[in-house]
Amino acid sequence: MDYASARRNMVDGQLRTNRVNDPRLLGAFETLPRELFVPDTARGFAYVDEDLPLGHGRWIMEPMVLGRLLQEAEIEEGDAVLVVAAGSGYSAAVAASMAGSVVALEEETALAEQARSLLQELEIDNVSVVTGELRKGWPEQAPYDVILVEGAIEEVPAAFGDQLAEGGRLVAVVRPPGEVGRARLFRKNGTLASRVLFDAATPVIESLRKPRSFVF
Repeated sequence: MDYASARRNMVDGQLRTNRVNDPRLLGAFETLPRELFVPDTARGFAYVDEDLPLGHGRWIMEPMVLGRLLQEAEIEEGDAVLVVAAGSGYSAAVAASMAGSVVALEEETALAEQARSLLQELEIDNVSVVTGELRKGWPEQAPYDVILVEGAIEEVPAAFGDQLAEGGRLVAVVRPPGEVGRARLFRKNGTLASRVLFDAATPVIESLRKPRSFVF
C-alpha cells in the first residue's frame, strides 16, 4: 500500500474539506505515519474516516474529529499540552508538532509502552508518556495550556478543569448517556465555559464514564 498517497488523500479529502486549514496541522497529518499507530491487522484501514480500535478499550480518533479539535484548541509554540487516553500516541505526536511540550497520559501499560517506543522511533522528543488513572489527569506537570481527550466522555472530570491554566482550552467530545456526542471547546476564565463545535460519534472511554447513582 502507498501510505504516502493515503496520507495526502486523508488530508485533502477528510481534513481540508472539513474546515481544517492550519498548515501546521495539515503538515503533521501528511507527515506522521498513522499506520504505525494502529494494530498490524488494521494498517490497511489506517487512513479511513472513522475511529479504529486499538484494543484495551482505546480507539485512534477519526482524523477529521482530531484535526478539528486540535485546530479549535489553538495550540501555540510554547504551550504545555496534556493528552488524556493517549492510546498508542498518535494524537500526542500530532499535538507535539505545534506545542512546546506534551504529556501523554494512558492507564493501559501496553499502550503506554507502545507509544513510548513509537515516539522514540520517530524522534519526537517533546512528548512524555506517563501511566496513571485517566480521571485524575496528571497534576505533576500542571497547569496545562491545552487538554485534549482522545475519546468521548460523559462529563468533564473535575481534575481536568483544576489542571487547566487560566485562559487554557480543553477540547473533547462530550457524550452523555443516551445523547448525541458533541465536540466541545472549553475555556477557563475563572470557571469553565464551553461551546458546541460539531456532532461526533466518537466512542466513550469506559473508565471516564460518569459514576452511576443507585435508585431505590
